[in-house]
Amino acid sequence: MEAQNGQGGNALEIIEFYIDELVEGDEHYRSYFGMNVAKVIEIIRKPHATGVPSKHHPAALGTFNLRGKVLPLVDLGLWLGKRSLTEESQKVIVSEFSGVVTAFIVSGVTRIHRMTWTQVEPPGKYLQSFSMDSVTGVVRFDNRIVFLLDMEQIIASMAPSVSMEALAEKAVSIDGQGFHVLIADDSPSVRALIASCLEGANFAVTKTTCGREAWERLKHWERQAGEAGKKITDYVQLVISDIEMPELDGHALTRMIKGDPVLQGLPVILFSSLISKVVFDQGRQAGADDQISKPDLPLLTQKAYGLIRQFSEQPEG
Repeated sequence: MEAQNGQGGNALEIIEFYIDELVEGDEHYRSYFGMNVAKVIEIIRKPHATGVPSKHHPAALGTFNLRGKVLPLVDLGLWLGKRSLTEESQKVIVSEFSGVVTAFIVSGVTRIHRMTWTQVEPPGKYLQSFSMDSVTGVVRFDNRIVFLLDMEQIIASMAPSVSMEALAEKAVSIDGQGFHVLIADDSPSVRALIASCLEGANFAVTKTTCGREAWERLKHWERQAGEAGKKITDYVQLVISDIEMPELDGHALTRMIKGDPVLQGLPVILFSSLISKVVFDQGRQAGADDQISKPDLPLLTQKAYGLIRQFSEQPEG
């Protein structure tokens, strides 16, 4: 069945596109990919690029002018290591991630799919390794598989100044010694940088790759606490979760935490590249104690420390 209009969990809209590549001889192979519709500004015909810098990623073809704004043009197939077919019919997806507008060349665009995060599978370790950790989710259709791409990682690989690393270096100085934070994020690059930011402030960190894994880890600590006659906060003091994740998204994970008699005392921070008013309201309704977008990364350690102290001072039960 087509994975769309799913019930249960938070709704997701992805735009599906494809990349045609040359394999052996004159044989062609088509791969299907997807990205969040909320990050797409428009789709245009392939423009002529100029101004390629002396030091650049091979996939960065240069820049072009779109209604008075100069945008970088990136060959997405080339970034993914494919021998893309160069044709006049190629399309360009203009997208915005964390305030950075970038245009990506693809072979074509198919359609928009509406589904829920429960219909998105996490990628296996082999797929992550093979795709340079650029695939964050897998959607299976009757006749094809669509790979959801970590577009922020792709952008950051070509523009270090807007990378998570650059933001993490500006983190507010905090001493989180003695505090343990659980992270749930399906992007290896984002997960590693959040962990690095927290560990640099002396927080202990446990990393999980999706909401389901984070929930299982929390329930494991809950059982341990019950058997040892301890509190859950003797094992973990804070949860930081991405919003968009396969199987169990951040909003659903937050609702489960806040609905659990033992875990509900843990503060939850939702972290995402895009927190619009609608997304913020959804997070608030789910029970999130704070919500941070990528540009706010330097404040993450301060907010984490503040929430842990705030919750530790609240009377139990």
